[in-house]
Amino acid sequence: MEVFLIRTLQFILAISLLVFLHEGGHFFFSKLFGVRVEKFFIFFDVSIGKWAGKLFSFKPKNSDTEYGLGWLPLGGYCKISGMIDESFDTEQMKQPEQEWEFRSKPAWQRLLIMIGGVLVNFLLALFIYSMIMFTWGDSYVAVKDMTYGMYFNDEAKELGFQDGDVLLSHDGIEFKSFDADFYRDIASAHEVSVLRNGQTVSISLPGDLNLLNMLKNEPQFVRPLIPAQIDSVIPSTPAMTAGLRKGDVLKGINGREVNSYNEFVFEIGRLEDMMASAETHEDSLKVRSTSIVYERGGVRDTMSVTLTSDLKLGFAPLLVMMDYKVTTINYSFLESFPAGIKYGWNVLEGYVSDMKYVFSADGAKSLGGFGTIGKLFPPVWDWYIFWKMTAFLSIILAFMNILPIPALDGGHVLFLLYEMITRRKPSEQFMIRAEYVGFGIIILLMIVANLNDILRGLGIM
Repeated sequence: MEVFLIRTLQFILAISLLVFLHEGGHFFFSKLFGVRVEKFFIFFDVSIGKWAGKLFSFKPKNSDTEYGLGWLPLGGYCKISGMIDESFDTEQMKQPEQEWEFRSKPAWQRLLIMIGGVLVNFLLALFIYSMIMFTWGDSYVAVKDMTYGMYFNDEAKELGFQDGDVLLSHDGIEFKSFDADFYRDIASAHEVSVLRNGQTVSISLPGDLNLLNMLKNEPQFVRPLIPAQIDSVIPSTPAMTAGLRKGDVLKGINGREVNSYNEFVFEIGRLEDMMASAETHEDSLKVRSTSIVYERGGVRDTMSVTLTSDLKLGFAPLLVMMDYKVTTINYSFLESFPAGIKYGWNVLEGYVSDMKYVFSADGAKSLGGFGTIGKLFPPVWDWYIFWKMTAFLSIILAFMNILPIPALDGGHVLFLLYEMITRRKPSEQFMIRAEYVGFGIIILLMIVANLNDILRGLGIM
C-alpha cells in the first residue's frame, strides 16, 4: 500500500506540474494578444447532476479568469473566449464576435496560442534534462564494460549472437548503455561488432528487426548475462535446507542444463507453466519436486529439492552490475544545456520512431494507461528518477498534443494552417463536429489503454 501511495503521489505531482505549465503556455499567449481566458483549471471540473465538479475555485478582483481545481485528474484546460474547444460552448459562438475573443484575432496569433502549451512542455523537458545533467551528471555502465557479456534468445542466436558476447558497436558506432536506445540501435543495425573469446567478431543483421518483438518475447532478444553462481542463501528456504552455499554454481534444474542465471529463470518459467495446469495438490507437489545440479570446487553433484509454493529455490545470484565500471560525465552549468538538449532530442526521436508499432495489433496491446505510467515511477521517493520521468512525460505530452487530431492542439493547428494557406476559415459547424470526433477518438484511446492495464492486472494479457 505504501508503494502504491508513493507512486501515485509522484504521478499526480508530475502530471499536475505538466498540465499547469502546458495550460500556462496557452494562457500566456492568450493574454499577450488580448484574448480573454474564462477558466484556468487543473484537472477537469466535470459536473454530475447539480454538483459543479470543482474542488475549489477563485476569481481575483477585476479579473476575467476563474482559477480552480477539478476532481477528474485526466488533464486540465483553459477556456478561451470565442474558441470551439472541449467545453463545446456553442452558445457563445452564436453571439456577435468580440475583439477580445480568440476567433477575432489574426490566424498567426491564434496559431501561437494553440502551440503555446506544446512549446512550453518541450522546452520544460529540455530544461529539466539540462538541470539533471548539471546536478547529477550522466552516469551509466558502458555496454563494452559489461564483461560477463549478454544472454540472447533463440532468434538472436539464429542471427549469429552467442551467450557471453560483449557488444562493442553497431555500424561502427560504439554502444553507450543498456537502455531502450540499445535495442533500437540493434534493431536498425546492419553490422554489430562483439568481443567473443578475446576476438572481435562482426555479425551481419538485416537492419529492420521488429523492436516490439525484441522487447516482448520471453526471453527478450538480449539481456545482461548473469552467472548462475550463488551469492547468498536465504534462511529457511529449500536452498538452505538442501545445503547449497555461497559460491556454488548451478548447472542444471529438472533435467535441463543451465549455463547462466538467465537460463535458470527461464526453466523456472517452464515449471510455472506446468504449475498453472496442476489440478490437485499432488500435481502441484510433483511440479515443485525437482532436481538441482550444482558445482562446488570443480566437483558436480545432484540434489533433490522441493521448491516453495511460488517455485522459489531461495538464493540471490551475483549482483554483476555492482562489479561493472561506472562511467560518469559531469557538466558545468553552461555545459549542461547542450548536453540536456541533445539528450532530450534523442528521447523525442526514439519515442517518435517507436510510434509506428502502435498501429499494429501487438502495439495496441502494449498501450498502457495511468497504471502503466504510475509504475514507471520508483517505489521509493527518488528525485533523480522523478525529474527524469517528469521530463519524459513532458515530451510525450508535447508530442501527443501536436498530433493532428481534432480536440488536440495539433488538430486546431492543422485547421489554422489550412486557413492561413487557403485564406478561408473552416465553418463553425465543421469545427464543432470535428471536435466531437476528436474527443471521441481520445476517449476511445484512453479506454483501450486503461483496459489493457486492467487485463494485465488480471493476468489475461
